[in-house]
Amino acid sequence: MGYEIHTEKGLVNRGNLYRMKELMRRAERGDRMTLAFLGGSITQGAVSSQYTNCYAYLVYDWFVRRFPKTAFTYVNAGVGGTPSQFGVARVDEDVLAFKPDFVSIEFSVNDENTDFYRETYEGLVRKVYGNVFEPAVLLIHNMFYDTGASAEEKHREIGTHYHLPSVSMKPSIYGQVEAGVIDRRELTPDDLHPNTEGHALLSEVITDCLDRIYAQRQEAEEPSPMPKPLTQNAYEGAKRFQNHNSAPVCEGFYADHTPKKYVNDMFRRGWTASKQGAKICFAVEGTEIAVQYRKSVKHPAPVAVAVVDGDEENAVILDANFEETWGDCLYIDTLAHHISPGAHQVEIRLTQTHEDDTVPFYLVSVITA
Repeated sequence: MGYEIHTEKGLVNRGNLYRMKELMRRAERGDRMTLAFLGGSITQGAVSSQYTNCYAYLVYDWFVRRFPKTAFTYVNAGVGGTPSQFGVARVDEDVLAFKPDFVSIEFSVNDENTDFYRETYEGLVRKVYGNVFEPAVLLIHNMFYDTGASAEEKHREIGTHYHLPSVSMKPSIYGQVEAGVIDRRELTPDDLHPNTEGHALLSEVITDCLDRIYAQRQEAEEPSPMPKPLTQNAYEGAKRFQNHNSAPVCEGFYADHTPKKYVNDMFRRGWTASKQGAKICFAVEGTEIAVQYRKSVKHPAPVAVAVVDGDEENAVILDANFEETWGDCLYIDTLAHHISPGAHQVEIRLTQTHEDDTVPFYLVSVITA
């Protein structure tokens, strides 16, 4: 089934193309390369019929076909239901450890359109763009198909500031949905995740952008230096602590040493607890603190609280009962934002359990910056 979309409208910020052009010139020479795709469930390929039908793989396939002399490695670092606040904390392990030559970043439907997520997104962009291997970076902006809502406005401020090429599905695909040219149910079952046809359209918009860059690859362009941060930039140095790289004090919390098999095998390397009063305490440093835990579709589940520096009045409730039905959620709660730098204490304790709890409380990680 063919769809009429405006792929030429997808490139909403041309940016500086030095790295993209150099990537393509190297690919023509036959250099081995790694292509990494970082994002949420859309990048992961949710609801596409198989992994080779998701937009990330289709973009990888464009490179394979365009540059037949080059051996490409494909890294899909999509994790469903996660924002750039988590992306910046895991990008070292999930993306940069592979020494990528190209990285696409897609979080516009996972982040909210707020200054907070502009700052977490900037930290992620700076960490990737400033990496010692100098990967070419492409920003991708998706949206909800029923409302057009996304964090694209805030994300595009970052893309413009760093002179990065940015591709948007809003003018290219959503414009046709909004105009009634395309029935959104033909592209998505839930107004968020593209089906196989929807992923194909996403890849068309992105590869149209790549085709345009390819046509200009021999035109000289000077590299763009790293500009000063646009925000307070508290997240560029984000770190993630789990049971393999931290030593919290545990009373009734037990480390889960089940091996992690793949990037979105997320409920691993954490701690579990099932008895009321159990607690776990971390000594951390920084101005930003967040926790990740499992929200379960299996009810009832325990409830915990997280307290920073003994401030019980501002304790954050961590309710492990998930009210959605699509599956267990890797949930992230911010405990502290722009607090005084230095050492801090984080205590998490179970405050409510049930005789018929179906799952224990699962603390996945603590994130600091």
